[in-house]
Amino acid sequence: MTHRRVQPEILDSLPAHHPDAIRSRRDLRLINFLMGNHRWIRRQLRTHLRPTDRILELGAGDGTLSRSLITHHLAQPHQILALDLQPAPPEWPPSATWLQQDLFATPLPHAEIVIANLFLHHFEAPQLAALSTRLSPTTRLLLVSEPHRHRLHIASGQLLHLFARLNPVTRHDMRLSIEAGFRQTELIDSLHLQSWQTHVTQTPLGAHRLIATR
Repeated sequence: MTHRRVQPEILDSLPAHHPDAIRSRRDLRLINFLMGNHRWIRRQLRTHLRPTDRILELGAGDGTLSRSLITHHLAQPHQILALDLQPAPPEWPPSATWLQQDLFATPLPHAEIVIANLFLHHFEAPQLAALSTRLSPTTRLLLVSEPHRHRLHIASGQLLHLFARLNPVTRHDMRLSIEAGFRQTELIDSLHLQSWQTHVTQTPLGAHRLIATR
């Protein structure tokens, strides 16, 4: 799997209320739990978050990650901004901000911290380069967890499907997500973060994680 291959995923084309979308998002909560993605982001925020910081989540989906920052007492609702093409979920806190818009439509809102979980792999390198130009000048920290592109993780996903009886949409999209994932410095290079301080790690359960500060 030398080169990334970005393809449209089924979940992105389904309405939020579609039964397969509901089941697939439930599967994603299980996958995130097993990979430890949300826990990792919360650990990083405990180290880096300042009391006045605003946190912007890109591709917030059903809002699970951003809401967890509130329920784990890491941030107040007014510090949270979430961006997604889907409308805000019914349980979204009224004092938190939900932006239903295209990621590339306008410059991103002011936020000191930007987080993204299993989202940036949807984009080709030129789109990621454009994203970096839309970051607010106030942004000083990026926390990103994406799929690590490796055949081993495709095999692990197939085993998970057998044991957890994942929705067919999840099974289909999981392979595409891994094929579109990142290795080594690909994400740093695509986002043009050479002037930032960066640290990349891969986990045995298939996460490619980036911490970038400036």
